[in-house]
Amino acid sequence: MQVRIKWVDGMMFLGESESGHAVVIDGPPELGGNNMGVRPMEMLLLGMGGCTSIDVMQILQKGRNNVTDCMAEISAERADTIPKVFTKIHVHFVVTGKELKEAAVERAIKLSAEKYCSASLMLQKSVEITHDFEIIDAG
Repeated sequence: MQVRIKWVDGMMFLGESESGHAVVIDGPPELGGNNMGVRPMEMLLLGMGGCTSIDVMQILQKGRNNVTDCMAEISAERADTIPKVFTKIHVHFVVTGKELKEAAVERAIKLSAEKYCSASLMLQKSVEITHDFEIIDAG
């Protein structure tokens, strides 16, 4: 896998993926940025959130669960000193569907966290990652 990060101006960069997609990365004004894109550490959380969300949806769909919506709300704490690494990450899934079973959702999240999500598995070597979920019945 390869990506390219190209400087645009100030602290703004264009990230280009091997799959042909692009994203704007920018810093806050106090660091010379224009606040025109996501921050690099936000991008890490977005990547992990996307990775685990794809896993959870695939597992639930393969199990023929009737999911109508899935959202991962991720919060993180960072160290106070440089390097300001993540110290804790919490993923809260909100899964909406018809007649969803708690055990099926819990199993999907656990499989993602412990077996499938490369981003989570890599980050958990140095960060405490926790999960919980709620189910909304769309019945």
